[in-house]
Amino acid sequence: MTAFLLIWSPKKWPWPELPDVARRVAAGEAVADVWGCGTARGLMPGDRVFAHRVALEPKGVFASGYVTRAPYEVPDTSSKRGYRLCIDFVYDWLVDAHERVVVTRDELRAHPFSVQTWDAQASGTLIKPMAE
Repeated sequence: MTAFLLIWSPKKWPWPELPDVARRVAAGEAVADVWGCGTARGLMPGDRVFAHRVALEPKGVFASGYVTRAPYEVPDTSSKRGYRLCIDFVYDWLVDAHERVVVTRDELRAHPFSVQTWDAQASGTLIKPMAE
């Protein structure tokens, strides 16, 4: 199974709807979302994604899901390319990362997770199989 890392920085994207979205996912609702994937074009439907909160505490993994649509271009005038790549996915679990994460940054530094570089600058990083 192929898995990719999605990055969320609350400094750049405050995400005030997160508590409500987390409640809906916890209640069993199939919640779809769109996420930027940097320059990565290798994400395919069925691939796993894991969301990692960076920049502010609590830092760590707080969500996962499955890709439902491969990367596609979305116009973005703030980008040098004039677009950004996005994927569609559905959450299979999500917690309110304003309050907590499931796997903390300190836990990610320990084996077996330590084989992976978790400090990515952009979403779309391939997660090494041993860290999955």
